[in-house]
Amino acid sequence: MSIHRIGLACALFGLAAGLSGPALAGNAGSWEIKFGAHTVNPKSDNGTLRAGSTAFDVEVGNDVRPTFNVGYWFSDNWQLDVLASLPFEHDVDLNGGRAASFKHLPPTFTLQYHFNPDGDGVNPFVGVGLNYTFVYDEQEVGPLAGTRLRLDDSIGLAAQVGLTFPINENWSIGGDVRWFDIDSDAELNGASLGTVNVDPLAFGIFAIYRL
Repeated sequence: MSIHRIGLACALFGLAAGLSGPALAGNAGSWEIKFGAHTVNPKSDNGTLRAGSTAFDVEVGNDVRPTFNVGYWFSDNWQLDVLASLPFEHDVDLNGGRAASFKHLPPTFTLQYHFNPDGDGVNPFVGVGLNYTFVYDEQEVGPLAGTRLRLDDSIGLAAQVGLTFPINENWSIGGDVRWFDIDSDAELNGASLGTVNVDPLAFGIFAIYRL
């Protein structure tokens, strides 16, 4: 991840901190918990890995898992959201054949702006933040059986659009689309292969409880 991206993310969280002054009437100072599920869909072209003179086109598969969020309202319109989940697991195809799988955890901090948080109808929102993808449990099969594949962790920007709809004073339902900048350097038996560009979209639905 480049220095300017890290700086942008820090500036966003600095803005969030600046919004956390004295609590106002309405949303400010309140907490939410959210639970639902997301499907993570990597982009169609995940890069090319090279072992010597041999090139391998990479395709990373989809997965669906339960997700959990905690949200804190800094003001009536601004919320800091923290995303967690059960581990996602993805198959990896090389040149069209299954060669490996891996698991990952995607904790993500997102600063959201809500356009209609106190209205009776739909509340659209947008968000931008920072994702850390912890990659582990790489499993080699087929042409990679008997080798040691390693995929590095990733840190990158994240973006989000979504909407919520109130049911009553405490409960709402919602849905969102998230984009993650996930690039993982790959090694095979200690030798560099290149970078797997996952960069997925995640589509989610969730229930929200206002504490």
